[in-house]
Amino acid sequence: MKQFWTQITPLPRTAKLLGLTLLTATVLTATPALALEYTEADAAAGSFGKPTSVEPVTVVGGSNIYETDVSKNAAYIPPAFGSPMADMPGSGERLTPNLLTGGYLESGTASSGTTGTATVMPPAAETPSNSGTTWRSGYTAVTSSLYYKDGSLGTLSAPAIGLSAKIYQGTDNAAMRKGAGHFTETSIWDGNVAFAGHNRGSSNYFGKIHTLKNGDTIKLMTQLGTRTYSVYSVRKVSVNDVSVLKPTTDNVVTLVTCVMNQPQYRWCVQARQK
Repeated sequence: MKQFWTQITPLPRTAKLLGLTLLTATVLTATPALALEYTEADAAAGSFGKPTSVEPVTVVGGSNIYETDVSKNAAYIPPAFGSPMADMPGSGERLTPNLLTGGYLESGTASSGTTGTATVMPPAAETPSNSGTTWRSGYTAVTSSLYYKDGSLGTLSAPAIGLSAKIYQGTDNAAMRKGAGHFTETSIWDGNVAFAGHNRGSSNYFGKIHTLKNGDTIKLMTQLGTRTYSVYSVRKVSVNDVSVLKPTTDNVVTLVTCVMNQPQYRWCVQARQK
């Protein structure tokens, strides 16, 4: 009987390798992946280190007379090249304008190394009694007739620092988001007219008021007219010092804002009518 043999041709080497690769891929995809398990918990106190937004003051020199602050607190952004101020020493804007660098009067004793980032506006002074003789001379109350159609009470400007802001009644965030907030317990025209403002963020209207100098001009425009004032005081005061809001017989404008990273103090600028 005639037998028939089937000849089996060996597969090429490349085909064997391809088959092995496909088999390996199939096995790997069929094996379920084991995900690592993670847990979340609050970090221990102090794990995040100290904030880097405040740089310790570094001085050089052998005596108090020659000591010089060489930290970023005293750094300047140079004026534009070719400008009239380009070659003048000490010109330009401060890199960190809200940090105290000296040369200002203080109310109380500053504590060095104080940190903090909260923007807290000054507290409201005690509500005045208009029956007192002090308030009768040098005090103008806010009335409905003094408001403009946009809800503001006027405009406050200081050309030396590029300040131009609408005035709104109250020192809450709603008012200061739009401009300068008027301390409701102070006058709006005669006597001491006081305003508060933010010094950072999108509502940064008062961020440079502490760079004003004696003699700089501040203007106040209301429905009662326009007055021009001359700066005579730039200083830090305690957050609890509300004496800067007291009425005066002279026509004075008072500007108040926070001191960056020193929540226990406020910048206070006062100007007297020319």
